[in-house]
Amino acid sequence: MIAAFLLLLQAVAPPGVATQVAPAAPSAAMPTASVPLPPQDWSGLPILPIRRSATIQANTSMYVHGEVMAGRCAKAVRTAQGWTLTLDLAVLATPQGRFRRVTPRAIDCPTVEQYAAGVLVGTPRDAIDLDDTQTDTWYRTSMTFTWAGS
Repeated sequence: MIAAFLLLLQAVAPPGVATQVAPAAPSAAMPTASVPLPPQDWSGLPILPIRRSATIQANTSMYVHGEVMAGRCAKAVRTAQGWTLTLDLAVLATPQGRFRRVTPRAIDCPTVEQYAAGVLVGTPRDAIDLDDTQTDTWYRTSMTFTWAGS
């Protein structure tokens, strides 16, 4: 299912946006690129500047809801209004605003981790307001999924 999602993501990602969302195991057919891993401590990373609040379609949270209800993700928190699940991500961006790597923080829910990385990769480029830097820069962000119900 993840492979199908990533294939779909590659088909619909905006031009110029990298679709690598996690380090892939090297293979003889795939050249290895030198894309660094995020630092261990993300607290010092600048926050990914998003110009406008990202509106995520209802079916985005419904996918996460389905993973939680299927027992594949135990990190969701029940609130008075329903459920919430927050995931932190580190993003390596080029000076031109392209994402070279998106690394979700592990929450013992790999399908949701990869899904959130894919949602971030699909963010319109004009929604991100990166500082003028001369080098690739790591940023941090969070994504919160919410849904009503029991």
